[in-house]
Amino acid sequence: MKRLLPSLPGLAVLAAGLLLSVPLYAGPGHDHDEPTAAAPSNAPKRLPDGSVFLPKPAQRQLDVRTVRVQREALPRTAELAGRVMMDPNAGGRVQSSIPGRLEAGPKGLPSIGQSVRKGEVLAYVMPTSGSIERSNQVAQLADLRSAKSLAERRLARLRQLEDTVARRDLEAAEADVASLTERIAALGAGLSNRESLVAPVSGVIASANAVAGQLVDARELVFEVVDPMRLRIEAVAYDPALASDVEGASLAVGDRRVPLTFLGAARTLREQALPMSFAADGSALRELAVGQPVRVYVQSKSRVEGIPVPAGSLVRNPSNQTIVWVKARTERFEPRVVTTEPLDGTQVAVVGGLQPGERVVTRGATLVNQVR
Repeated sequence: MKRLLPSLPGLAVLAAGLLLSVPLYAGPGHDHDEPTAAAPSNAPKRLPDGSVFLPKPAQRQLDVRTVRVQREALPRTAELAGRVMMDPNAGGRVQSSIPGRLEAGPKGLPSIGQSVRKGEVLAYVMPTSGSIERSNQVAQLADLRSAKSLAERRLARLRQLEDTVARRDLEAAEADVASLTERIAALGAGLSNRESLVAPVSGVIASANAVAGQLVDARELVFEVVDPMRLRIEAVAYDPALASDVEGASLAVGDRRVPLTFLGAARTLREQALPMSFAADGSALRELAVGQPVRVYVQSKSRVEGIPVPAGSLVRNPSNQTIVWVKARTERFEPRVVTTEPLDGTQVAVVGGLQPGERVVTRGATLVNQVR
């Protein structure tokens, strides 16, 4: 019986069928048929119209807080550049009145931040002079001592002849001896005595330019003492009319509003600006340092209609516009482009773009603004 062999085309069809009937598996990490997890529908997200969907759990997690705002008559405020100054009655400078060499005081040379009391000796200045000047002083001192010796011997002889000499001659001799004694003492003190540098007020050392053995000139600043509980604020205004229209003033120290008391304004311009002086409770300014720049907010007597909101409510949108976030619905927040004016450092006055009765985000506005 003759055996029949399949043809080559038939073998190819048979092999293809076998391959299709066997399941094929991809290697690890190459299986693209796994189902992808669907994004949760309640996740925070930015909506196409620019508003933000923020569910309640996310609001609690981000600590988002809102407040209903109202329009008020607010004082028109000017924001001035200022700096912290020492109170002239509670601060002072320690300077040397003579040229000399510095020596440590009884407690050593004080360092920055060290507390001192009024009248406490901070350092000594040993007077120094040129060799020629010192030689002249020594020679003058020797002449005075010689003259004193002669005057004392003359006085002794006159006292022995007290009954035969005039009383005025005896008194003149006594006066010559006393005068020569005082001149010798003064000249000797100038050669050997040292000057004591004492603290003019009680406070802390704000600056120290002293090293043991340092040579200082007359009127050179060695120490600066400041009472940190009594500071002043000096600001400059480019509108001199503002000095006669001040109703109140304040500055912001961190998140706190510090009220200021207006002391007065100068009557001369400094670099085309009018200096103005303010005072505050010492405990409120203890975090500031002398010379530190600050922003002073001066409220005038005129009024402007606006809505006060915390300064932390203001953020920037992608177009660099100032906006606030308003809670339109329970889980939806909408941006509002606003126009603002300064108020007191911790709050600003919104004069446009916001309606009374809307709920403005006062805490967490930056986090809401970051939702994409």
